[in-house]
Amino acid sequence: MKILFVHNNIPGQYKHLLTYYSENTEYEVACIGDASNAIQEQSFNKNIHIYNYKMPSKIIGHKHPYISNFEVQVLRGQHTACKADEVKKNGFKPDVICVHPGWGEGLYLRDVFPDAKILTFCEFYYNSKNADVDFELEKPLPLEKLQQIRTKNAAQLISIAAGDWGVSPTNWQKNQYPEIIRKRIIVIHDGIDTDIAKPNKDAYIVMSRAGKIKADDEIITFVSRNLEPYRGFHIFVQALPLIQKKRPKARIIIVGGNERGYGSAPPSKTTYRDLFMSRVKDKVDMSRIYFLGRIPYTQLINLLQISAAHVYLTYPFVLSWSMLEAMACGCAVIGSRTQPVEEVIEHGKNGILVDFFSPEEIAEAVDDVLTNKEKKNSLGKAAREAILQKYDLKKICLPAQIKLIDDLAHNSRDYILEQPYF
Repeated sequence: MKILFVHNNIPGQYKHLLTYYSENTEYEVACIGDASNAIQEQSFNKNIHIYNYKMPSKIIGHKHPYISNFEVQVLRGQHTACKADEVKKNGFKPDVICVHPGWGEGLYLRDVFPDAKILTFCEFYYNSKNADVDFELEKPLPLEKLQQIRTKNAAQLISIAAGDWGVSPTNWQKNQYPEIIRKRIIVIHDGIDTDIAKPNKDAYIVMSRAGKIKADDEIITFVSRNLEPYRGFHIFVQALPLIQKKRPKARIIIVGGNERGYGSAPPSKTTYRDLFMSRVKDKVDMSRIYFLGRIPYTQLINLLQISAAHVYLTYPFVLSWSMLEAMACGCAVIGSRTQPVEEVIEHGKNGILVDFFSPEEIAEAVDDVLTNKEKKNSLGKAAREAILQKYDLKKICLPAQIKLIDDLAHNSRDYILEQPYF
């Protein structure tokens, strides 16, 4: 069977699938991605062929502000289609194409491979209400902004219309799509490798300023790809003085970069980290707060394994892998009471839910789990069990993804409706 994976930042969400297929000779796999995010064929064992397209350094100016992003997506779609045609001329005819439509790569694949089954990764549909863009607003969005948000879905709608089926990591993400599209979306999470993300009482990390830190130390963690409002960094910062007052011996370790991330950019010549920390610098003891930036995955897992309380805050948006990894490591997670988090955390059973906007509630929850070790251990044990039951990579998610792709290759679209994938 032949499979084509298409993703702006290959492998992206397809990392585990590509690893599996590279180790199984009955599959032949090709990948298309942006050359600026290129991986090499040597990254996998065998059976994987990498094709990269290169975007032009300059893009022709657009006339309407709503379509600035769509113009770039169309260009990506064109370059991807040209590269796909090269794949075709090299004799590779995929039975199934797996594509992330968010950047435009999926726009014209159907025109190159009219007979292939196309599985679209439905990660996020832009809505103007009850989602990310209106989460912190004090007044309704202007009509111009509503129109711009709706237009942002153009590329993925065209891609989905040309496809056969969709897959979303969570029910909440699926339900952001229009009802007519939801009928063709299966929910299968990317999966958490619980053989790696697991409790380890002997874990430790070494930091230049603090030395060796172990699980017995009072460690509070906060992890985000970038330190930004979408992941509640500004609210967590407001909670820092309250946490330190309640837990005078605690060390607070923060992981995340200083790039723009999601949403709007910070004011020029600053970062969100500097902006928000400047507001509490006279209220906190910086000697007990550590910013690690972005760290290697193995170090991140070690950190989560020694964490006594892990704080995860998010807008109604894509759920972070880091929260699930923290749960898999047996952390007591304090999560925001927002829809993506509520899909996984049951308050008081496998974690604690708090008001996203309440630094006081966050600090009280952290203090509660650190004071009551029996409760902390119970939450951590239940958190890992929740991941094992629904999000385990090797036992649940990866087999379901493989089955879905096989079913698409060999059966009609209607056949998928009848299949249990868990």
